[in-house]
Amino acid sequence: MMKVTVKTLCCFVMTLLCGIGSLSAAQQWKDTIVVARDGTGDYRTLTEAMEGIRAFMDYKVTVLVKKGVYKEKVVLPSWLENVDFIGENVENTIITYDDHANINKMGTFRTYTLKVEGSSITFRNLTIENNAARLGQAVALHTEGDRLVFINCRFLGNQDTVYTGAKGTRLYFLNCYIEGTTDFIFGPSTALFKDCIIHSKSNSYITAASTPKEIEVGYVFKNCRLTAAPGVDKVYLGRPWRPYAATVFINCELGRHICPAGWNNWRNPENEKTARYAEFGNTGEGADDTNRVKWIKRLTQKDVAKYEDMSYLFKICSEWKP
Repeated sequence: MMKVTVKTLCCFVMTLLCGIGSLSAAQQWKDTIVVARDGTGDYRTLTEAMEGIRAFMDYKVTVLVKKGVYKEKVVLPSWLENVDFIGENVENTIITYDDHANINKMGTFRTYTLKVEGSSITFRNLTIENNAARLGQAVALHTEGDRLVFINCRFLGNQDTVYTGAKGTRLYFLNCYIEGTTDFIFGPSTALFKDCIIHSKSNSYITAASTPKEIEVGYVFKNCRLTAAPGVDKVYLGRPWRPYAATVFINCELGRHICPAGWNNWRNPENEKTARYAEFGNTGEGADDTNRVKWIKRLTQKDVAKYEDMSYLFKICSEWKP
């Protein structure tokens, strides 16, 4: 029988532990992660998947989210960067929760289903939903990060569905569906909505921008289609959550539910002196601007040309062209 010395045994144990450590690290820091509710992926929830993404990466990580209903409040922390979250199917890959502002005096800003604090993140083919009853503000998407892109996603909710929550941040929504009741797109960020469907579920207001005075571009809607639920017939394009709210609609199709006045001053005539609202080239029954409020800006072709330039839209603090 071979004699095993203490020294030999220690060397063996150390080698084994180092091997396990290396294997564990290799498994932990993957460049592709699979999330699946049925347990067939690397993680069963998106919250768990955050542990498998290294902080402040200089490489791209792809998180593939399999079809399923993920009932969880998800926070993508500020150290998360360079990540693509890709759903298997937009209709059936659903992140959902049901908090609203009147649960234990929660308030609007803690009701989110998905909160994005990280930057340089892309989302594709996902449904993000707050399915709380109509008992108060209920945010589905809350963003605080910069350079966020949403492609072919759905945002479902009622009041305050999408909160673009940090000034000086830039967002791009492409081919998305956004629904809600009151102020369902709101906040201070600069955001471009292109080829999106904006669906009103009740007579109320679509946007409530709070663009800071020093930032030139707030919300820009281009080539979007504005639709409404049956019976909805008096919807405003926006009202200013803060005095210098900036929102423009360019080449959009406005349904008959858009009221003739178009815009509202939020019960404060002083906002009419500062709010930056404009339209250009819109079509549809709600696009007739004959009876629009007198304090909106009439864009010229030269003005509109600026909105074709990504550098102009997103020049806030650094070059970014999504």
